[in-house]
Amino acid sequence: MRRVRYDSVGGPLFLEDVPVPAPGPGELLVRTAAVGVTLPVVRKVTEAAEPIPLGGEIAGEVVAVGEGVSRFAAGDRVTGLCFGHGYAEAVLLDEAMASPVPEGASAVEAVALVRSGLVALGALTAARPELGGSVLVTAAASGVGHLAVQLARAHGASRVVGAVSDPAKADFVRSLGADEVVRYDDDDWGAPVDCVLDAVGGDLLGRAVAALAPGGRLVAYSSGGGTVSAYDLLVGAKSVIGFQVARIAREQRELYEQWRLTLWRLFGEGALTPSVHGAFPLEAAQRAHAVIEARANRGKVVLVP
Repeated sequence: MRRVRYDSVGGPLFLEDVPVPAPGPGELLVRTAAVGVTLPVVRKVTEAAEPIPLGGEIAGEVVAVGEGVSRFAAGDRVTGLCFGHGYAEAVLLDEAMASPVPEGASAVEAVALVRSGLVALGALTAARPELGGSVLVTAAASGVGHLAVQLARAHGASRVVGAVSDPAKADFVRSLGADEVVRYDDDDWGAPVDCVLDAVGGDLLGRAVAALAPGGRLVAYSSGGGTVSAYDLLVGAKSVIGFQVARIAREQRELYEQWRLTLWRLFGEGALTPSVHGAFPLEAAQRAHAVIEARANRGKVVLVP
């Protein structure tokens, strides 16, 4: 089978031929139909001290199962998070990280919706938005952000603001249900908001905290880091909350499953529509990464083996 790898920090990415792996205890062997490309994986290629397996979100069909697997069988359609080699024609997926794909949904839709949607829904839940409140989403055109905008609207926010790096993304973000779109470098981000969902961090984190109304809450779910002045939190009675969906997946399986079902319900009702910026073949993984690095995507970037 073919899979993508790289030999030095920063790449380049290239294809190699390797044997199809055999599933071990608790594992599924999945023939991939779609693989999600995310900023954290792109950053690992460019920043990790040494090359690592390119894991991530996958969707496809189970072709074999390992000892002890009870929830899935060959022929089932699944999606999930692969911690090993995910940029490949076949991958090993831990049963605990796998979810079924319902009828009527494609593999590309599953990859675009489930993992990114779980991050978006989890971050929104952590922010504890009140019905009729206001929500600002940074990286609003990203794979997670474009779903967060829709989820904030579906949750009953009276005002949804999308923050973007490029004005060319404004129409796309408005089409998702945002009432306002601001650029990161705008002098004014408009009236303060009750909640901020921040996927950018870094130098933008201070501006995101400043956008909060008194008593507001910011949920940080990015890998971009950044620092916040404790004094700024104190005087505004503001809060910053860290969110990581992997922790929910490991420690709160029932909640994780509940969120997954919520996403598929909203998808079925037409209240949540994943957008795919582009579907690239495995051999074009380098180009897919370049789209993410340039922050050029509107929605999810996907590899199709």
